[in-house]
Amino acid sequence: MLTLQELNLAQQSAGMTTDWLSLLADQHDLPRDELLLVAAELAGYPALTVQADWPVVPDFELVPYTDMVERLLVVGRDTHGQLCAVLGRPLDSKVGAWLANLGLPLHEIYLADPHALRGELEKHESAFSAVAEAVGLDQSIELARDDSADLTLTSIQGEASPAVRLINSTVFDALRFEASDIHLESVPQGLVIKFRIDGVLNRIATVNNTALAEQAIARIKVLAELDIAEKRIPQDGRFRVAAKGRDIDIRVSIMPSIHGEDAVLRILDKQALIDQVQRLTLDSLGFDGETIRLLRRLASEPYGMMLVTGPTGSGKTTTLYAAMTEINHGEDKFITIEDPVEYQLPGVLQIPVNEKKGLTFAVGLRSILRHDPDKILVGEIRDPETAQIAVQSALTGHLVFTSVHANNTFDVIGRFMHMGVDPYNFVSSLTGVIAQRLVRQNCPNCTEDVVLDELFLSDSGIRDPEAYRFRAGKGCTVCRGTGYKGRRAVAEVLRLTDEIREMIIGRASIRALKEQARKEGSRFLRDVALELVRDGHTTLQEVNRVTFVA
Repeated sequence: MLTLQELNLAQQSAGMTTDWLSLLADQHDLPRDELLLVAAELAGYPALTVQADWPVVPDFELVPYTDMVERLLVVGRDTHGQLCAVLGRPLDSKVGAWLANLGLPLHEIYLADPHALRGELEKHESAFSAVAEAVGLDQSIELARDDSADLTLTSIQGEASPAVRLINSTVFDALRFEASDIHLESVPQGLVIKFRIDGVLNRIATVNNTALAEQAIARIKVLAELDIAEKRIPQDGRFRVAAKGRDIDIRVSIMPSIHGEDAVLRILDKQALIDQVQRLTLDSLGFDGETIRLLRRLASEPYGMMLVTGPTGSGKTTTLYAAMTEINHGEDKFITIEDPVEYQLPGVLQIPVNEKKGLTFAVGLRSILRHDPDKILVGEIRDPETAQIAVQSALTGHLVFTSVHANNTFDVIGRFMHMGVDPYNFVSSLTGVIAQRLVRQNCPNCTEDVVLDELFLSDSGIRDPEAYRFRAGKGCTVCRGTGYKGRRAVAEVLRLTDEIREMIIGRASIRALKEQARKEGSRFLRDVALELVRDGHTTLQEVNRVTFVA
C-alpha cells in the first residue's frame, strides 16, 4: 500500500507541471479517489473526493488568482463562512510555509485531487471578471465623484452608475492581472478595453454601447480633474484609488480620435514599487552573469557617464536604480532629476521635473551641481543643453547615470553627435553604454519542446538549429493562455576602451566600431537574447519581436 515516502517521492518527481496523483495511480493501478483518501490520511488532512460537493469558494481578493494557481491551492470560505484552504500538493513545505506566512486564521485545511482543484479555480475565475459584468450595463448614467472608498468587488457591485462601475471594475481587474497600463480605445460601436501585461497588449472586453463609452471617458476626466467639455486636444492628468488597503496612483492621457477619445491609464502601485526597491539588485533583473559583472564595473567607476539606452518600457530606469542601489552605502551624495520620479529611493535626493514651473532637466541639472553631489542620475537626455551639462558633469569628477532613446549602443554615439556634443569631450566622459530590452519568459507550467519551420529558422538567421532547444508555452491558466509568464532583461554592454575612443574621435564607421567591439569581447543584443532561446527560457518569436534579425 502507499507509504509516506512514496507519496513524498511522487510529489517531488511530479514538480509543479505533472500530476502526482496520476503518477501514483499508474504505479499502484488504483482509482484516483481511493489513492487521494490514502494520501490525505498520510498527510493528516481531510480529503475532498471528486464526488464530494466542493465546500470552499475561492476568495481572489484575499489571495490573488495567480498565487492560487501557481501554488495549486484554494483559499476561501466554506458554506458557514469559515476561512479554509484546499491543497493540491500535500507535502510541499514551500507552499505550507507560504500559507503560514499569510497569517490567516484557517478553520480547516483539505486535500483535493489536483485536477479537481484546477477545475474549481478555472470555474470561479471565469465568473470573476468585474469588467465582463460591467460592460453589459445600459442603464441611465449619473456621474458621481467618490474615490475615497476602497476599491473592492463589494463596492463595485454596489455602485449604481454604469460609467463609474465600468471604470472601477476595469481598474480593479487591471490590478488583479498585474497590468502596467489600461487602454480604452474608441471604436464606432463603443469602446475596446485592453491591458498591457508583460509588455504586450491583451484585449479584455468590448463595450458595445456608445453612450456608456463616452460617459466612461468622461468619468476618467472627472477623476483626473480634466476638462470634460474639451474633446479636440490631448489632456494629461492623474488620480488616485485605494485598493487592497493601499493607494494606487494612476496617470491619465486623453487623446482625440476619429471615433471620439482614447484614454491610456498608467498604473503606479507605490507600495509595490517600494517593495521592489527593497529587493532591487542587478541580480534580480534577470541579466546573465557576464552582463552583471560589466554593469557593476561601470557603476563602480569613480567618475564618468554610465548610459542606458532602449525604447520606452525597456527597463532603463530600473537598471539605473538597481546599479545605484548597489553602490549607495551612505558615504556619497546621490541626487536624481526625473520625469516623473518612478521609485522612491532611501537616502537619495530625488527631484521631479516640472516644466510648467520652468524646472527642466537642464535647469535642474545646473542647480544639482551646486548642491555638492557625488553621484547624479539624469532620467533622460532629450536636448543638446542637457547633453552638454551631463557630459561636463562627468568630466568634472561626478559619476553620472542617465538614459537616452536609441536602438543600440552604437546609435547612441550618433545621437550625441547630432545634439552638437564635442566628440572628444563625449568619449572622455563616457565609461560605457548599455542597450537593453525586456524579453517574456516561457511559462514554467505549460512549456514544452516544439519543432520550428525551417523557413522561419532561416528568416530568423538561425544557421545551427541543432544547437538550440526550442521550447514554448502552449497556454494555461497560470499564463492566461499566452504561453509566457514574467519578463527578464537582456543587454549588450559597450565599454569604451582607448581603441574605441580613438575610432569615435576619428569618426570611424559603425561597422568598424562593431568589429572592434566584437574583437574586444562585446556580445550584441540579439546574441544575448538568442542564448535564452538556446536554453529554452523564451521563444524565437519573442526574440524576433524585440531585436532585429542580423
